[in-house]
Amino acid sequence: MHVEDLLRLESLDLTLLWGEPPLLAREISGVTATDLEEPGRFLQRGEIVLSGLVWWSAADEEATADRFVGALRGAGAAALLAGEETHGRVPEVLVDACRRHGIALLSVPVHTSFRAITDTVYLRQWGDLSRRPAASSYALPENVRGELSRLLAEGADPATLLTRAVAHLGTPPCHLLSATGRTIARTPTARALPAAEASRQLASALRVDPEASPYGQWFLHLPRAVEVPPRMLHEIAEVFAQYRQGSLRREAAAQAPARELLALAEAERSASAPLPAALRACGLPERGPYTVMVMATGAEESTEADALREVLRHLADHRFVTARLAGGGTAAMIAGADAEVAAGADARVTAVGDTGAGAADSGSPGSSPGGVVAALKGLWPALRACNEATLPYGGISGPAATPADLNGALVQARYALTAARRAESPNLTAVDDLTTLEALLSGLPADVRTAFGIHALGPLADDSNPSHRMLLETLDTFLTHNGSWARTAEALHLHVNTVHYRIGRVELLTGRDLARLDHKLDLKAALLCR
Repeated sequence: MHVEDLLRLESLDLTLLWGEPPLLAREISGVTATDLEEPGRFLQRGEIVLSGLVWWSAADEEATADRFVGALRGAGAAALLAGEETHGRVPEVLVDACRRHGIALLSVPVHTSFRAITDTVYLRQWGDLSRRPAASSYALPENVRGELSRLLAEGADPATLLTRAVAHLGTPPCHLLSATGRTIARTPTARALPAAEASRQLASALRVDPEASPYGQWFLHLPRAVEVPPRMLHEIAEVFAQYRQGSLRREAAAQAPARELLALAEAERSASAPLPAALRACGLPERGPYTVMVMATGAEESTEADALREVLRHLADHRFVTARLAGGGTAAMIAGADAEVAAGADARVTAVGDTGAGAADSGSPGSSPGGVVAALKGLWPALRACNEATLPYGGISGPAATPADLNGALVQARYALTAARRAESPNLTAVDDLTTLEALLSGLPADVRTAFGIHALGPLADDSNPSHRMLLETLDTFLTHNGSWARTAEALHLHVNTVHYRIGRVELLTGRDLARLDHKLDLKAALLCR
């Protein structure tokens, strides 16, 4: 299939914004959907690139579009198909960048989904393959296709599906991987891949569902040495796309009890009686320990939920449920690995495809809450790498011993999330990390911090006054040097009498006595809240 063939399809309704005839005659090898600002390392030569242009804003300079298109050119992309939904149109700077780099540019109207384009390309490719001599060698054998359909209907796990899908090829090593490198399934001949190593294989792997969120993507990975015809590979990927959709439907059905449980935990004075029943309905134990985690990404609700579930699925021995909180953010309630869990396979609503090899390969951080926190912090860089367009922040509570402690744990997690958002980079913060006055204050809402600073500093809070800025600097240095007049004078290159004079002015303006420890702490906290 060639780029110009897409323009001839009325069902897609694509518009050519720029592209010379030789570029439109390029053959399409595949499709990649991305909204990374520099996607070159994830592309393969000859692919068309679908982008919703989330990475671009009207405030961006021309260099942003130029960098994106340059990455496409460097990777040998066949064309760029840009969606109109995000900005209402395709920016002119992107058209200019494509013209400079020699990349054909087509616009995708709002009513045309990326999935429709992807299906069109691959169905056309499969049709081309089927017309070749000995076409049966280019597709899954009929008996294999029938067996996989039966296994899907019977609810077989991903490891079984994957093994049977490639059995007629001699069962080569094959992995089904998540967006963070978690092994969902692998064939018996495939070695266990640590998540970090698996993540490096994703660039050459086949996406199972191109329209899934960046955190919900699954990838089919075979070593390059294993030659599998494209049609056969995509048929196998389609099997897992169907499995994934079924799992998502089951997960959606389990959301009602999860929302009820989190709502009960969120209520300040929730009755203790309904909590055990709500825990049972979610397949969680009635006894702790529990850990509560809250995440915020700024992305849409479903994408945020995908991010939280994906990172938690690495905790193979733990059960959890997630739901949207009424006050914003997505929360998870995690049960300890050694807790008594309600019986029944249907009770486990934690993950999609985390059975078999996937669960074993992910490893377990142990049953202690500290082990959970350490494991999640180790996974955070991989989660951030999934989507450069969003910034994931997370907060984790301390252990909640009983259901009655869940409300307090949720408060802790939200407080830790606020502290995480004040960090220099997107991170995961546990309430146990708040071991200093500065860390403790960072969890306060911004308006509370501001109000406290203004009240405690009095007139000095107005730092637009040069005299006030000078006094604040002296106060900060004085407190940093533990109230030492001599060391403060040395640090500021002042005479000790000058330091005495300035601190006297601070005391007068703030109404505080810096000979008292509590007043020193008040002003130190006020400085940290600025």
